Amino acid sequence: MAADAYEAGRPEYPLEAVAWMLEGTEGVVLDLGAGTGKLTRGVLALGREVVAVDPDAAMLARLASELPAVRAEVGTAEEIPLPDASVGAVVLGQAWHWVDVERASREAARVLAPGGVLGLIWNVRDERERWVAALTVAMLGSVAEALIEAGGPTVAAPFGPLEELRVNWSRPMTRDAIEAMVRSRSYYIAADAEGRAQAEARVAVVLDGVESLARGGSVSAPYITAAYRTGLRGE
Repeated sequence: MAADAYEAGRPEYPLEAVAWMLEGTEGVVLDLGAGTGKLTRGVLALGREVVAVDPDAAMLARLASELPAVRAEVGTAEEIPLPDASVGAVVLGQAWHWVDVERASREAARVLAPGGVLGLIWNVRDERERWVAALTVAMLGSVAEALIEAGGPTVAAPFGPLEELRVNWSRPMTRDAIEAMVRSRSYYIAADAEGRAQAEARVAVVLDGVESLARGGSVSAPYITAAYRTGLRGE
């Protein structure tokens, strides 16, 4: 199940980066494209109230099972099921690269209260580590990684220029967790049985070459978190 793979394999976000996106805001935070709640947890840890919105009901069901106090609604970045000026911040984790930027920008602006902020954040693997670079090749890369490497995301009116923060960090991962991360990726989910088997075989070759994983242990997986924030023009 994709939701289970996402929960097992995907990292959460450094609180430093989440706090930076929300700096100076008040009120409810909308986690848009919330998935299983990876970013939601970080917002909650900062003491903020969260509404989670995602187009995938199965993802939201997993979020609700883990975070039952969080209000969860099915919706998209282009059609947010919330009233005008109802939230103090809109944040998206690993999601803005899937949206229609102009429509999503207008919708995010609609639901933001005066002084609100749009925050965008991605965790990307740090490919300066050789085995991580090989893993990316085996997994065929991703749209998100290409976006960050090309200079980052864009937003449309009525938002102003984006500010950026990058955080380097790492987390321990077992082979099972890495394989779950592979199964959570959109290209794997969309592939047929043969395509999935080929991806698994390529990844296995890489992981077999990591000594600690070959012994059944874990590895320190390096990440770079790229966070961005912007407010409405003229505010």
